[in-house]
Parts: sequence; structure tokens; C-alpha cells
Amino acid sequence: MSESADEIPTFDPPDLDEAGLLDLLTRGELEVIGRLVDASNATLYCAVTLDGVTTACVHKPIAGERPLWDFPDGTLAAREVSAYEVSAATGWNIVPPTVLRDGPWGPGMAQLWIEVDDTVDLGQLVRSDDDRLRRIAVLDAVINNADRKGGHLLPTVAGDVYGIDHGVCFAVENKLRTLLWGWAGLPLPDEAVEVLEALDADWDKGLGPRIAELLTPRESTATRRRLTRLLRTGVHPEPREDGWPAVPWPPF
Repeated sequence: MSESADEIPTFDPPDLDEAGLLDLLTRGELEVIGRLVDASNATLYCAVTLDGVTTACVHKPIAGERPLWDFPDGTLAAREVSAYEVSAATGWNIVPPTVLRDGPWGPGMAQLWIEVDDTVDLGQLVRSDDDRLRRIAVLDAVINNADRKGGHLLPTVAGDVYGIDHGVCFAVENKLRTLLWGWAGLPLPDEAVEVLEALDADWDKGLGPRIAELLTPRESTATRRRLTRLLRTGVHPEPREDGWPAVPWPPF
């Protein structure tokens, strides 16, 4: 944050269901409180208020996105929302509620702020055989996450582990880079197979049209192909063999 810790207000989690949280993020009034200075793109810590309910969120305006050589300019916010849509369709509650909306510097994404359990050792967590992380590994394989750093995992006091920062996902070419290679080549869990089968079966009426509004046709088609490939092989993907870095840098 750009402010000192004593100046940063915190908010209790709102007593809202998923639809209510999405409505709050979409229609609520944004008040910028500070900036996350360690983020590579403009990332603002905000209060969002609607009908007397206030909570914290992250807002990333498209105007603050840093150009990348391998992703089209101005597309990162839509990729963040697409990652939420895939997460929501799985029912695994990995990506916090995320929407596209206007803000003080134009359109961008807004995502529910997650309070982290600072007592969790992230280095130890990413090396563990944790079912919560295995679900994230499956999600990352579907969305082709090119940047699953340890710092993008948010463990909470309630026992959840969220994943954030999905701006460099959904490339057509295989760009999977992650710290979660512990299951590479192993059979997918039965639960994951059932979830992926449900996504595949309902693609044309479910997830497909939602991400088609956010991604290019080639990217949407490639997502479906990754999904069907996972089901066909039945195993977690392995790193590329052509020199593409398997682990993001820095890893945390």
C-alpha cells in the first residue's frame, strides 16, 4: 500500500451471497484508498459501497495495464473476469468475485478483497500435497495460467485458499507456468474429472457463452480444447519440453 498500515481501513466481510457480492462490486460506489505499490500494473485498494453495505475490493483500471509482448494491450481485466467465470463454474470458489466496471480512471476490473492469514508459510504451502492447491492446479491448466506465483495464493483464517492475478491467462499457445507442478503426470482426481465433464457437457449453454463475451474466438476455442484434452488424457499436464520456463520469476 502507499499508506502506512495504521492508515489503511479494513472492513468486515459483507453478509451477502455470490450474486449480492457481484452486484455490490458492479454497482457500488468506488472510493480509492490506496495503491498496491508492488503490483506490476496499477492496482488500487478501494472501498465499494451499495445500499449501506461497504467492503473492500481491488480495482485494476485498463488504463493502468503495462503492455506485454505476448498478450494484446488492454485485455488483462477481461482475462481476470474470465478466470472468475471458470472458477465459478467449477464451484470450487478459487477466484474471488470479479467484475468489469467503470472506475475513476475508466473501465477495469473490480475484485473482492480477501484478508490473508499471515501465519501461513506460503513456501511450505506450495510444497504440500494439499487438495485445495490441486484444485487450483486443475483450474490453471484449463485457463492456461502463465503466472501462478506463490504470492498469488491467498490462504484465509477460514481455511480457504484463493487464487488471484489472472491477467496473463487464456493464451492460445500453451504458456502454463506455475509453482504447482507437484501432480504433473498424475491422474486427475475423480472430483476434478466430474467437474470438468460437467463443464464440457454444458459448455454451449453455460461457460462457453460467458467467456466468449470476454475473450477472442480463438482464445475461447482454445479454452474448450484444453478442457477436452484434460478429459482425454486424464492426467495433470507436464511442463513443456522446448525451453519455455515452467516456473514464473520471481516465484513469489
